Amino acid sequence: MADWLEHSVQIEVNVPIDIAWDLWSDLEQMPRWMKWIESVNILEENPELSKWKLASGNFEFSWLSRILKEIPHQIIQWESVDGLPNRGAIRFYDRHGSSIVRLSVSYAIPGLLGKIMDNLFLGGVVESTIAKDLERFRDYALDYYANR
Repeated sequence: MADWLEHSVQIEVNVPIDIAWDLWSDLEQMPRWMKWIESVNILEENPELSKWKLASGNFEFSWLSRILKEIPHQIIQWESVDGLPNRGAIRFYDRHGSSIVRLSVSYAIPGLLGKIMDNLFLGGVVESTIAKDLERFRDYALDYYANR
């Protein structure tokens, strides 16, 4: 039996919402700002599905993810359908020239990790990493916007 952890982190990004949306919704670009995401590949035969690979230290996980809901400039919601159990949503809020980007992620801790690490410690590491990922996204978006 796996335990589920959930984290939500948000950041203000000083770019118009269409820029924030366009950058984030290109899922294959995520390794540019998400530290633990090694690769994302959209399946040609079914663009609602993507193959994800997470790597950190000695741990490596992969999963197949399905987009459940996508409303341009508002939300992308997903769930894994195979591999590492996870689900979540990225939400975008228009602040008239800037954007709020809010990432919510839930994941099941595989039995091996649950035995090795305390849930509170693991949760703190994950939340800190997600916050830094959003900071890297902000910097990436600002650089992209300034140089387009």
